[in-house]
Amino acid sequence: MQPVVPMPSRLGQSLRASARALLLSSILMGSFANTLTAQTVNDDDSGVAAQQLNLPKDVTVFGKNDPNVRKATAIVNGRIITGTDVDQRLALIIAANGGKVSPEERERLRVQVLRNLIDETLQIQEAAAHDIRIDKAEVDQSYERVAANFRQSPAQFDQYLRAQGSAPASIRRQIEGELAWSRLLRRNIQPFVNVSADEVKSVVDRMNAAKGSDEYRIGEIYLSATPENQAQIISNARNIIEQIKQGGSFAAYARQFSEASTAAVGGDLGWVRPAQLPDELAKAANEMQVGQLAGPIPVPGGVSVIYVMDKRKVLTADPRDSLLSLKQLSISFPAGTTKEQASARAASFAAQTKALKGCGQANELGGKIGADVVDNDNVKVRDLPPQLQDILLGLQVGEATPPFGSVNDGVRVLVVCGRDEASGAAAPNAEQIMAQLEEERVNKRARIYLRDLRRDAVIDYN
Repeated sequence: MQPVVPMPSRLGQSLRASARALLLSSILMGSFANTLTAQTVNDDDSGVAAQQLNLPKDVTVFGKNDPNVRKATAIVNGRIITGTDVDQRLALIIAANGGKVSPEERERLRVQVLRNLIDETLQIQEAAAHDIRIDKAEVDQSYERVAANFRQSPAQFDQYLRAQGSAPASIRRQIEGELAWSRLLRRNIQPFVNVSADEVKSVVDRMNAAKGSDEYRIGEIYLSATPENQAQIISNARNIIEQIKQGGSFAAYARQFSEASTAAVGGDLGWVRPAQLPDELAKAANEMQVGQLAGPIPVPGGVSVIYVMDKRKVLTADPRDSLLSLKQLSISFPAGTTKEQASARAASFAAQTKALKGCGQANELGGKIGADVVDNDNVKVRDLPPQLQDILLGLQVGEATPPFGSVNDGVRVLVVCGRDEASGAAAPNAEQIMAQLEEERVNKRARIYLRDLRRDAVIDYN
């Protein structure tokens, strides 16, 4: 079993989302990207290809290759990728870590960012070769939607990106690359992918047979490797894990570094059962809890890092899908409040809120003790921080949670005002299943397509 480490709560972080977190969820998770779904790594046959190279057992290298010399720019089929291009894209990843990236890690990330920019360039060039060009108006529309996610105008968003050390042009080019590649796949691959009615029926039968079993929403970062560079790739994966453990965005790293087709959606494989995963990933997932990270896990053709985003039972109602009506009462502490003073105030707050007899008294109590009261309707339990989910599921209408918070952020409680229980999950219909199967096959061919483009490219490193 590979190391399993706890991840910072994705849902908890979302409640305290800053502009930096919004940048990563909106841009790096691909709010303007295509919605192609999962392809598992066992589609890659690079391990077989390596065995066909007929390499000698004893290798003598003629010439010198210094791994410490890293080229930062390149010319891809005549198109220049500058050091500035790399820096601006790298700035987004550094922002994900709050600027806490060591000089050594920064240099390693530069090399991987350059690889991604090369792929992006190849995709745009191939689309153009098939007379597919993305109009400036389309890019502007997508860029405006991203800015709107920040509640900013495009001009304000321009300033924000520059403050992060990135640039609007870098994001616009990433938008262009994703739109062009998606359109190329829809034109040249998707029309030739077919799924039969028998295949759809087989999937439905398997889902019904699996009713009540566990399925997971998995995030994956896949890095391809050969026997010769596997040690270095594993080291790279460990560095990525370390950065994520320190608070970096999993989706940001997946988007920039994963070589799976799901990179465009932040590495999200969607809901999968262990049987649908490669054996190595299935074993790890079965031993993980929601919010945990595992890896690097050797898989055919490379290594993977996986993140369990969520878990549920197949075709079974999940209590965490219940909708709650809540009242939040919160108090803050004056500057200079000690931990002991805060604990005493929180204990008094807990006693007062525990004595509440339903939500009808919440506003009155809030006015009496100087607490802010906020109504929250239609809150799905699974969208709350994991630490609160089990507590709220055990409460009856009118009961309050224990206080939670900190000296700096203040203390709050949630009072349950109403609950709409989750209904039984319905199986996806035939059209949805067919669409998913088609997308999986498109993704597999897309990966082979990009591999061929890399093989045939003329790349000059500067």
